[in-house]
Amino acid sequence: MKKIILTGDRPTGKLHLGHYVGSLKRRVELQNSGEYDEIYIMIADAQALTDNADNPEKVRQNIIEVALDYMSCGLDPAKSTLFIQSQIPELCELTCYYMNLVTVSRLQRNPTVKNEIKMRNFEASIPVGFFTYPISQASDITAFQATTVPVGEDQLPMLEQTKEIVHKFNSVYGETLVDPEILLPSNQACLRLPGTDGKAKMSKSLGNCIYLSDEPEVIKKKIMSMYTDPDHIQVSDPGKIEGNTVFTYLDAFCRPDHFEKYLPDYANLDELKAHYQRGGLGDVKVKKFLNKVIEEELEPIRARRKELEKDIPYIYEILQKGSVRAREKAAETLKSVKNAMKINYFEDAELIKEQSEKYKV
Repeated sequence: MKKIILTGDRPTGKLHLGHYVGSLKRRVELQNSGEYDEIYIMIADAQALTDNADNPEKVRQNIIEVALDYMSCGLDPAKSTLFIQSQIPELCELTCYYMNLVTVSRLQRNPTVKNEIKMRNFEASIPVGFFTYPISQASDITAFQATTVPVGEDQLPMLEQTKEIVHKFNSVYGETLVDPEILLPSNQACLRLPGTDGKAKMSKSLGNCIYLSDEPEVIKKKIMSMYTDPDHIQVSDPGKIEGNTVFTYLDAFCRPDHFEKYLPDYANLDELKAHYQRGGLGDVKVKKFLNKVIEEELEPIRARRKELEKDIPYIYEILQKGSVRAREKAAETLKSVKNAMKINYFEDAELIKEQSEKYKV
């Protein structure tokens, strides 16, 4: 069986560090590993419309932002198929069939859906499309016969829902759909990068993001105001590492060679942490170090993005060609699904022959 990756992002804004460490950086590594036969990277505009139906222009404008972020991070259209979700109508048809395999109570128990509903204050006024987006996501994954789905930890419940749908479909209609596996970041700090304000999730709506395309002065300002240990008031005070956003970011991004270049007083991150914990190390010094680490990571990404921005029609051409390829793949899966469900009436010669015999005089 081919090894296939499917993953993507909602185009509700530019991508940020949470996207980058949660899955985007890993996607580029997997793309360049040579281990996968096919890689599909989706801009999930249809999913974004489930809670932005009254603001389609927001989604429309952010298609290009996400595409630019993808390519500036190293996703290569020669190696990965970049496409737009809404351009693949087969996904909607698959979603329709899968809805019959999932109960309302099961969707209500999905932790990701519950959290998102609470965050958006939907309460009883939940758009049906938003409520059922785990089913839509299952359609996306299975349509491309994905064997591997690299995502952040917060998407684990969604993948579990997909696997349930796959198992249910295969048990009812026969082995048809591929059972995908989730691929989480190997670095624990990258499982869910907190916002700059210390809140559990980096989110555009919370305004606590560092964007991949942020200019150096913007990044510095955000880092210097980052949440640390509220009890670490004086430099001499012992500081806490746990829940300290600055150190969480260092865990995610820092490498040993960063100390040699930017902070030679310390051999590694463990030494820096130990000094902070016993006291005598100020937040400003640590934040300045983090700023240099983040800037080194984002500078080449920002530079590539500025080059790509010079030829926007080329980006749309890539997305159009990718959408054509993606639709061909999804059509193959849809055909298999309809065959399994026995709703392939016009292609089923045996059915037509059987019915002809039945009604012969």
